[in-house]
Amino acid sequence: MTDKPLGLTRTLRLPSVVLFGLAYMTPMIVFGTFGILAEKTGGAVPTAYVLALVAVLLTAYSYGRMAAAYPVAGSAYTYTRRAFGGHLGFLVGWAILLDYFFLPMAIWLIGAAYLSAAFPGVPQWVWILAFIAVTSAINIIGIKLANGVNIVLMLVQFAVLAAFVALCIHHLTAGPGLRPLFSLDPFAGAGGTLPAYLAGAAIAAYSFLGFDAVTTLTEETVEPARTIPRAIMLIALIGGGIFIGAAVVTQAAFPGGSFANVDSAAFDIATAIGGDVFVMLFLAGLIVAQFASGLSAQASVGRLLLAMGRDDVLPKAAFGYVHPILRTPVFNIALAGVVALAALKLDVTTSTSFINFGAFVAFVFVNLSVIRLLWLRSSDRGLGATVKTLVVPALGAVANLWLLVSLDEHAKVLGLIWLAVGIVYLAYLTRMFSRQPPETEFREVEDAPAARR
Repeated sequence: MTDKPLGLTRTLRLPSVVLFGLAYMTPMIVFGTFGILAEKTGGAVPTAYVLALVAVLLTAYSYGRMAAAYPVAGSAYTYTRRAFGGHLGFLVGWAILLDYFFLPMAIWLIGAAYLSAAFPGVPQWVWILAFIAVTSAINIIGIKLANGVNIVLMLVQFAVLAAFVALCIHHLTAGPGLRPLFSLDPFAGAGGTLPAYLAGAAIAAYSFLGFDAVTTLTEETVEPARTIPRAIMLIALIGGGIFIGAAVVTQAAFPGGSFANVDSAAFDIATAIGGDVFVMLFLAGLIVAQFASGLSAQASVGRLLLAMGRDDVLPKAAFGYVHPILRTPVFNIALAGVVALAALKLDVTTSTSFINFGAFVAFVFVNLSVIRLLWLRSSDRGLGATVKTLVVPALGAVANLWLLVSLDEHAKVLGLIWLAVGIVYLAYLTRMFSRQPPETEFREVEDAPAARR
């Protein structure tokens, strides 16, 4: 294992940074949650993505402002520490840990739902256990995913996604009962309401997770103050365009929100538009994407927990341990696998909403950090500065808070419990808040692939 800090060499340019962010987002996830969103919004999935994109773009702008002002490897955790101090920064970092820690669980649950639909004779829990066992074994052994493999995987995803959209268009325009290709019906749904659209948007935001991950590449990026803000906005716009476009076509071809199994609705749609041959290709593409995403997400959890253990944020004896032969954080990887067993008792809606709880908390504080650091501490009160560092981040904070409130009730309860545990642990670390919590330094860990979902 090396203790060399990240970012000694600036080699990444805008296209590479954008590709990293898009790879993290996993474009095919738009199909993984389509049935859930259709049911939630009453058949108005594109509207859910539009609302989620608005909140994401506002937050992406704030991330860009912070990355330009503080060009170091950072995240909501780093920005909140700078703006509001170590205690609140720790709690935002704790909320982010919720996002990372339970992300593999949601990824594997989505993959298991589709495999279960394809092979109904095999119980879903078998697929969940298989995902956990195989992925944990690979990560413990320490196999890296090469950049070339990631690029190939992205090309495969885009090819399957393009084929899915093309077949939906063919079904829409050539099938019985000819329907218009361009219509506002997919945005309205069947009598949908604003609360329903917002509830859908709160789930749709799951697809955007990772647009902010490129802030961790700041110290490895050429001209980061200029490149990172542009990359963040491009990732959000391109990802949003893919999600909205795919959702419009799919919802137009299959209106309404009723499916036999909402967790695997895209499987039924793929069967209807392409028959058995295409549905197998679609399933293979989706499962490979979910498997690779889960592999990287679990490796990232191991790296994050290792960094926190090394810096005494978490108990060093367990979380800071690296196997002397395998050179991997065995305990952390195994723990992530054990936590993922919660998928046996959760559905896709609750698990993705639970993860979004942590993301929305982080996004709110990124926006507030812009106001605190770049407006309140600045003497510039001109119209331009006020719009950029007060109005836009304030709108972003409100939008994300609104989505947070719109989450599934179970997810909000679980999220609040997670925060309560974090407050108790923070009190222990700081001797009842009498001192600053330890600060995590994220350094390179051998055999930990880049995070991607």
